[in-house]
Amino acid sequence: MLSRSCLGLALTALTTAAIAATTVDDATLTAPDAADWPGYGRDYSEQRMSPLDQIDATNVRGLGVAWYLDLPEDRSLTGTPLVVDGVLYFNGSYNVVRAVDAKSGKLLWEYDPNVTEVSGDRLRMMWDWNRGIAYWKGHVYNATIDGRLIAIDAKTGKAVWTVQTFDPKEALIVTGAPKVFRDKVIIGNGGTEWGPARGFVTAYDAATGEQAWKFYTVPGNPADGFENNAMKMAAKTWTGEWWKHGGGGTVWHGITYDPEFNQVYLGTGNGSPWNPKIRSPQGGDNLFLCSIVALDADTGEYKWHYQTTPGEAWDYNSNMDIVLADLDVPAPDGGAPRTAKVILHAPKNGFFYIINRANGKLLSAEKFAKVDWATHVDMKTGKPVERAGARYEDGEEIVWPSPFGAHNWHAMSYNPDTGLAYFAAIEMPGLFTDKHVDVQAWESPYFQFDPAIAFGADYVPDDAGTGALRAWDPLYQELKWEVPLPGVWNPGTLTTAGNLVFQGRADGTFWAYRADNGEVLWHTDLGLGVSAPPITYAVDGTQYIALLVGWGGAGAATPGFVGAQHGWAYRAHQRRLVAFALGGDTALPSQPPPLHPQPLLVEDFTVDNALADRGAELYTGVCMMCHGAGAGAAGYAPDLRASPVMLSLDALREVVIGGNRRDQGMPNFPEYGDEELVAIQHYVRRQANTPAPCKACQAAR
Repeated sequence: MLSRSCLGLALTALTTAAIAATTVDDATLTAPDAADWPGYGRDYSEQRMSPLDQIDATNVRGLGVAWYLDLPEDRSLTGTPLVVDGVLYFNGSYNVVRAVDAKSGKLLWEYDPNVTEVSGDRLRMMWDWNRGIAYWKGHVYNATIDGRLIAIDAKTGKAVWTVQTFDPKEALIVTGAPKVFRDKVIIGNGGTEWGPARGFVTAYDAATGEQAWKFYTVPGNPADGFENNAMKMAAKTWTGEWWKHGGGGTVWHGITYDPEFNQVYLGTGNGSPWNPKIRSPQGGDNLFLCSIVALDADTGEYKWHYQTTPGEAWDYNSNMDIVLADLDVPAPDGGAPRTAKVILHAPKNGFFYIINRANGKLLSAEKFAKVDWATHVDMKTGKPVERAGARYEDGEEIVWPSPFGAHNWHAMSYNPDTGLAYFAAIEMPGLFTDKHVDVQAWESPYFQFDPAIAFGADYVPDDAGTGALRAWDPLYQELKWEVPLPGVWNPGTLTTAGNLVFQGRADGTFWAYRADNGEVLWHTDLGLGVSAPPITYAVDGTQYIALLVGWGGAGAATPGFVGAQHGWAYRAHQRRLVAFALGGDTALPSQPPPLHPQPLLVEDFTVDNALADRGAELYTGVCMMCHGAGAGAAGYAPDLRASPVMLSLDALREVVIGGNRRDQGMPNFPEYGDEELVAIQHYVRRQANTPAPCKACQAAR
């Protein structure tokens, strides 16, 4: 069986037969060939619905591994592969793009943008994951986390052009997939917690990389004038001097092109900072935070918007998938149903929205998970009715859902045959407190995590939340069926004409269900947590199901023991691309069992609590987003409680100040001195001496 054992492996020579001949353009992405998966959501609708039905509810039990490709240098694998004419393209850690033969898994070419070498201070806020790439007229488009957009020749794997999409001095990153339409490629960015971010998207000429248009999602300083009437209108919904903090509204995911209306829909993000007491102290809706914004695809001009969470205060962004569908709505007089062209949207705030694509009018909104920040959405105004106290007015409040949302970025699929949408739901509250924040003196950070609010404790127990696969009927806004899932960080879904839904799980298993009723039909153990959604395609008459296997995303980095419970410790398990087919008989090499790193207990190290308290502040600002809340690593980075580096001040200097592990993604902080290092050392030692609230971690001791 083909296995990629090291980066130094000689790349397989390309053959003309293996190179895509299909011209992927608007026509292709509107109605792709059934054998291909040419776009992030397969086609412009973003439904992730395949018409292939060779694999169906009657025979899916016959699935087996057809081929696999080992990816030993990768960590987080969260992306959606693309397939065009029998070639599969995907991006792995740090935006390395690969092309493989979709029938055999043979590596054809690899492109490495050398992210860690060129990122500078951006490495301080960078993860290694990305949700996908785009394909258009023979080019693969790769948006690197450090902010470059690169067009790659699909035949050769060589860069054609590169543009820097934002000022490298700004605390911004890119984790989303670019989208293509009408000879343009569009990309946004994220980073509202790391500096004064003002959201925007930029569309570039797909052939040359020249900027076509740019749209800001929140207004800037009124004294500088407004870019357009939309920004002038939006500014009326802000108060104070919001522009000093950026405002937020970044578009780090959730971009959909609608060919029927020639519109681009942007799902916008949370405020910068999260805390509205600082961002907009006299209130206001703060447009266009947490909204769907429709733009003219040719000019980037504003057309309409719908805001899901006005004046947001909880990181309830609307960057989740924007799915296009036609719903047959019953006529009120009992006549023939009318077809409504709608958007399906399940953002973090816990409401499932049906929105008219033509004008942005809200058609319905109902809770799909436990939500208590608002009682309901008023259909007359289109606005949520918030409960008193939800905005932590007295300084602290437990609110459902948490900042991880009732549904995060994990892909939602929609099957017109069943009329159901399928997505991973999260049931978990968040503790929001700003008691420690001086709202009058707070300033935006520089490449350091600070949302002007604390949203949890060091030790969040592993059972603080639950997950479920939910099949939702958008027409009647009701749950049709659900399946419990392990933990809270489970990946997106795929649905097919074979009456199937496929989804991986955080516990390392991969499942198939009947799409109409949720009956479990098949599952297999892949030995490592899955964070990426599956795809399906066909080559030479054989249908394949493929997915990337590699625990990743924010749930594998930031939540501490909530994510650590699964045991996917840093670099302990092999990452892979795996393809299944009926009758597949390839043996997948076994993985090591789940591993829970055990804290090093040092008898002669006496923790100074004052130093540890100072270290906790530093850790939260610069370490937590990779090494996990409470120093309990969820798998993305080493568990510092178990690291011997933390016991040696000299070793800490080499890593933290000297930067001797930058090539592995560990940033350096040359401005730090021994005082900061010792404080972090004492904090980590205190955490190592404190029993972790993780049942699986304790059982492994």
